[in-house]
Order: sequence, then C-alpha cells, then structure tokens
Amino acid sequence: MDSYDEVSTKQRQIALNAERLPNVSFTSLAQHMDIQWLREAFARTRKDGATGIDNQTAEEYSRDLENNLASLLERAKSGTYRAPAVRRVHIPKGTGKETRPIGIPTFEDKVLQRVVHMLLEPLYEKDFLECSYGFRPQRSAHDALQALWKQAMEQNGGWVIDLDIRKYFDTIDHARLREILKQRVSDGVITRLIGKWLNAGVMEKGEITYNGKGTPQGGVISPLLSNIYLHAVLDSWFMKEVKPRMKGKVFLIRYADDAVLGFENEEDANRVMEVLPKRFGRYGLTVHPEKTRIVDFNKPDDKDNNNPKSFNFLGFSHYWAKSRKGNMVIKRKTEKSRFARALKKIGLWCKANRHLPLKEQQLMLNSKLKGHYAYYGITCNYRRLKQFWIEVKRTWQKWLNRRSNKYDLTWARFDVIYKRLPLCPPRVIRSVYSSKSLT
Repeated sequence: MDSYDEVSTKQRQIALNAERLPNVSFTSLAQHMDIQWLREAFARTRKDGATGIDNQTAEEYSRDLENNLASLLERAKSGTYRAPAVRRVHIPKGTGKETRPIGIPTFEDKVLQRVVHMLLEPLYEKDFLECSYGFRPQRSAHDALQALWKQAMEQNGGWVIDLDIRKYFDTIDHARLREILKQRVSDGVITRLIGKWLNAGVMEKGEITYNGKGTPQGGVISPLLSNIYLHAVLDSWFMKEVKPRMKGKVFLIRYADDAVLGFENEEDANRVMEVLPKRFGRYGLTVHPEKTRIVDFNKPDDKDNNNPKSFNFLGFSHYWAKSRKGNMVIKRKTEKSRFARALKKIGLWCKANRHLPLKEQQLMLNSKLKGHYAYYGITCNYRRLKQFWIEVKRTWQKWLNRRSNKYDLTWARFDVIYKRLPLCPPRVIRSVYSSKSLT
C-alpha cells in the first residue's frame, strides 16, 4: 500500500469516528503520524511557493528527504520541534494603497502544518455545516454563489445582512481558539504544535514581533483554524440558536470570513443585527460598523426594473433585474473594485513587459484573460466580461505604443498586429443557476 492509500484509509477512519462520536474530544490523533503520513504531506505541499525566513526551497529540502522527514517526525512527537517565525510580506488589497499582510512559513513548517491539517480536516468536515464553503474539499466560491442565488430566489430576496469582520485573521483570540479546539481535539502532540504556530511570531524588516492573537494568512493550517473558529462563533450559533427563534425563513452563506445572512422578515434581520456585535465581541472579533449593513433586497415589482438595492459577495455585485423572459431574477456582475483591481494588474504587467516579443505578450495576456473568465465568467456577467476584454486590448495598445518614441503605433497599425495575435474573446464558463458548466 502506497502512502496515499494508507493516509486515505486512516483519514476515512478518523471521519467515521468523528461522525460516530460527535461530542467526544479525540486524544490519540497523533498515532496516525508516521513516516508514510509525512511522505504524503510532503507530496501535497506546494513546491513553488515563496520561501520562509531560512530561504530553504523545496528542492533543497528534498535532497535529503528521508532523513529530513524522519527528523521532523521525531521532533514533532517528542515536543522538541520549534516553530520558526513566519516571513511577512504585503500584497495589494485593492486599487488603493491598502495592503493585506501574508505570513510565509519555512518549507519544513509547511510540511508539518500539512501533516496536522490532514489529521484535523476529516474530523472537522463531519462538524462543519452546509452553509460553510471556504477552504473546504469539494467546495468552491462558485458553489457558495449558487447556494446564495438559490436560497435568495426562494425567499424572494428579503432582507440581507452584508457581514464584514474587521481584520478577522489578525484578531482571532488564541485562548478562545484553544478552548474551541479542546472540544474536539485534546491530543497533546497536536495541541502543542498548534500552540507553537500561534506563538511563533512574525518577522518583518529583520525584526520578530509577537502579537498574541491572529493566524497569519498564508500558513497551511491557518485556513482550517479560521474555519473552526467561525464555525463556533457564527455557523453553529446561527443555525442552532438563532434560526429556531426567527419568525420567517432565514439562511446563512459563509466563505472564509465573508458572510451573507438572509431573512424573510425585516424584524428578524434587525434583531440579529443588534446582537451580532455582542456575539462577535465575546470572541475578540469586531463587526465592522460601517461595512456591515442591512440591505432591503426584496424582489421589486415587475414595473420597477431599476431597483438600486444591491450587495457584494465574493467579487460580484448581486442585484435584481429582468430576465430575457421578463421575470425579475437575481443577477450578478463583476464588482467595480474587483474589475478595477484586475485591470490595474494588467496595466502594470503590460508596462513592465512591453519590450517582450509580441507573441510572448499575447500568450501571457490570454492566460490572464482565461483566468479572469474562469472566475467571473458566469451567467448574466457577459457585459462586464466584454468590457474587461476591450479594456485589456486598449491597455495592450497603450503600452506597445510606448515601446519607442520613434514609432507611433496607431490603432490601424495595432489592428494589423491584433489580427495576427488576437486576445481571447469573453466567454461565460459556468452558470450559477445549475451545477453544469456551460459549453
């Protein structure tokens, strides 16, 4: 039996035990950690990612792989493993100057985090609810969009709480997280490792700081820990305590720290909106007072096809409009800020690479366009896709025209080039109304 089959068999057993014992805290998960488990964790760890504070690459680590994995296993189980600080980098958050901090662990730390992730995921997948979609196997952002569309349509829109958690990943309370974890995991090896990662610190500009809260975005284990936290703070609370007390129908759709709460009754929405800050405050989290809002998203009358009410979720603006058959339906289009951000990235790339051979530029731009269509290419969004395609074409011409002061690349001359090296036209890849992709 190879490592993949052995690990899969053990994960199925963990899942079965978790389902059979829903209220039990597991004490012996670490017994599954052996050299085969670590080999599989290494195989599942991304090899082309950025390096951590030690600058060690996956290639360098793999040169003495068996000895490295044996040493890692011994240190992890004996408690002598020391979690290194993560290297912090900042990536643009939008079109402005705001950035998002990302923590990059060392490669060995990524492997060990994958080891623990592979132990915890099958357990918590039996606990997580249907309303949760982010960072889960066999689930995607498009699944969340489809579920939101379906439930909002069934409820004729209703009242929507557009929930925004201020700096969620940076403000997770470590003590609270440990309490939540102990409800299902009391294995000393696992809890000790997680504690070391939470307290590892962050290196930026050569200095290490210790915040005492938060999980660095970029770590292998961080998405799972953040899901476990919000499962307790929001998902389980909403479905088991809030929903039964509501007068009308309600729903919750969450993808990582982005969430939409839907209500048939306005009074229900107001009641929940009032208690949300208190609920999150108990766990050290803050509901953003300006970005979190109640939206009157009720289905408009047939005569009113210009209903301005809308909300954003997962990069799309959701709004009511008439279908081709004349019925009022919920449609989606690329959110303005996401459109501008994507176009800005294209412009920066064209500027930096305008001296490359034209064929290389065309191939890369087509790759970027295909990636854009793969996410934003959903039903009712063709107009925005076409607008993006046109703007990319204009941006390409603009920066090709600036390759030399001696040559004026007019649109007529550019069209000659474009006929030979065209950009991929807009294409709707999938429908949010069904699980089938469009062809």
